[in-house]
Amino acid sequence: MKNRLRISAAALAACTALAVVPGAAHAAPASDAVQKSLDALVRADGFPAALASVRGRDGRVRDYTAGVADLRTGAKVPVDGYVRIGSNTKTFTAVVVLQLAGEGKVRLDEPIETYLPALVRGRGGDGRRITVRQLLQHTTGLPNYTAFLAQGALPYQHTYFQPRELLDMALKEKSHFSPGTKWEYSNTNYVILGLLVEKVTRRPLNEEITDRVVKRIGLRHTYFPNVGDQGIRAPHPKGYHRDDPGKPLTDVTEWDPSFGWAAGQMNATPSDLNRFFTALLGGKLLEPEQLAQMRTTVDASSGLWPGARYGLGLVSTPLSCGGLAWGHGGDIMGYSTTDAATDDGRAATIAVTQLPGDATALGHLMSALDTALCSD
Repeated sequence: MKNRLRISAAALAACTALAVVPGAAHAAPASDAVQKSLDALVRADGFPAALASVRGRDGRVRDYTAGVADLRTGAKVPVDGYVRIGSNTKTFTAVVVLQLAGEGKVRLDEPIETYLPALVRGRGGDGRRITVRQLLQHTTGLPNYTAFLAQGALPYQHTYFQPRELLDMALKEKSHFSPGTKWEYSNTNYVILGLLVEKVTRRPLNEEITDRVVKRIGLRHTYFPNVGDQGIRAPHPKGYHRDDPGKPLTDVTEWDPSFGWAAGQMNATPSDLNRFFTALLGGKLLEPEQLAQMRTTVDASSGLWPGARYGLGLVSTPLSCGGLAWGHGGDIMGYSTTDAATDDGRAATIAVTQLPGDATALGHLMSALDTALCSD
């Protein structure tokens, strides 16, 4: 299962209907392979709900649902409803950092110490030896702060964390390896990048992401929650979580996502995530030089899934039908999203309303994504 946000309980101890959204979508036949894969996620893996949006090479959009939006009432899953998108937030943050690099305001191979003097010091790492590129690519060796949120997730459901508080948690533990020598997923890297954006622009991170990404490409159903906002815009399916596998699921739709911040705080709909990754690959957010840097990858299969390679906030995954898909994915309590787009215009996002309980469930999600991208 490993690390897409991945803030599962283990990580905390160690993110079929006609669409009624902008852009015409078409009802999918019941026999569709994507619908079958969503039905299996609910039936075999126990996810309360699954919803997906798939964009074909021709731009045609199909939306799918399975399960129920509310375990108590049995309400229908809203087509293309809002969900928490967890670590997909990292790609948004990375885009802003790379835009600043293109503007000459940030240099990727400069130590973070240059921009945030004395911020990264302690057993966890030394900012004089860690570059901006290494932060973007998870090759810093910095400990993951989510490992220090003890007692599982539920005790922190309504707790607000400031970014510096998250960083301080991580720096108490010894660095895992020398910068640049290995790859290891750490949400701490992106908290530092969020602080970098704020230092360089002198504006809040959520404002920079909104202005530079969300508004720029017209994402009408994507947003960075404000401080104290624990809800999700409607319509949305409810999210569920349990720290103890032996206990019932808890409704965690209301959740303070501040512990994700630049690494995992945003909300969106599946179709908007597809629009984002399609626009990104299409060069609408970054200049060619910065997009090429973003797509320069290192092996991440040991920490994510077989064949995964990590760029600068972007993950490549080989498809069964040939070629690569580019996305990220993300988990946060109550929601898990699996998503990617291809260079020829295909895109797919699958969201479920409970974190994958094991590697088997994660494998089924990845298989469903492959089916969605390869059935076109």
